[in-house]
Amino acid sequence: MPRKRKLLAQLSALQSNSSLPPLDALGNPNALSDADSPPKSSKYFVTEKKNSSRLEGEFFNQPCVSLAKSFLGQILVRRLPDGRELWGRIVETEAYLGGEDEASHSKGGKQTQRNAAMFMKPGTLYVYQIYGIYFCVNVSSQGEGAAVLLRSLEPLQGLDAMRELRSASRKGPTKPLKDWQLCNGPSKLCQALGIDKAFDQRDLTQDAAIWMVPGHDLPEGQDVVVTTRIGIGNRGEWAQKPLRFYLRGNKFVSVVDKKTEREMAAMGQFSCS
Repeated sequence: MPRKRKLLAQLSALQSNSSLPPLDALGNPNALSDADSPPKSSKYFVTEKKNSSRLEGEFFNQPCVSLAKSFLGQILVRRLPDGRELWGRIVETEAYLGGEDEASHSKGGKQTQRNAAMFMKPGTLYVYQIYGIYFCVNVSSQGEGAAVLLRSLEPLQGLDAMRELRSASRKGPTKPLKDWQLCNGPSKLCQALGIDKAFDQRDLTQDAAIWMVPGHDLPEGQDVVVTTRIGIGNRGEWAQKPLRFYLRGNKFVSVVDKKTEREMAAMGQFSCS
């Protein structure tokens, strides 16, 4: 299969050109490098060199719903203190519009010390804590107090490091996490990438430890499921607003809405399979 050989060649070239040290997630120089074991990467981790530069301010400077959709297929990169990079393809997002959005932390346009990042320039990270334990990461957009929640990633590179970081945050002996379990939810995503409150108010266009690069395989409109947000409680009509977006058929999505998918198929927006 010529296309498959081409993709594998591109991936091999990208990995061989990396100047990063092959350390494990904890910075152990005696750990086996990725070169000593079969590569663990997704078919989507095939990025042309011309697409390897980070996404800049112009990309983030768009309305919240538009940005939430535009994130799908893009790649989030996290560089650990030991130099290793963790890559994940964004497969699920939610839009929080601020102002009248009753589910938004900035509803009513109220700015606080906690949500200040939501009012900063597009591309600013807003990290908040839930249940006093877990973190969620958002990216500010156009619009007063508007931001996009990153709900799920498809892991592409650094899966072993992600697995170690996830395991370190779990209590007691646990079974090894499968690939699809690493980043399939907003708090899991943050655990796997080592994102905590220290990342709040960081700029994705400038930061040395976290940024985004253009995805290689961006979805078409018919590949995107538009449905309601998750876990926002009793927020009246806002609980029913179609402000969650995910890639149809992607097993790394946190929650699949089969009912909405059937309705979209019935309307001819995509084929039901």
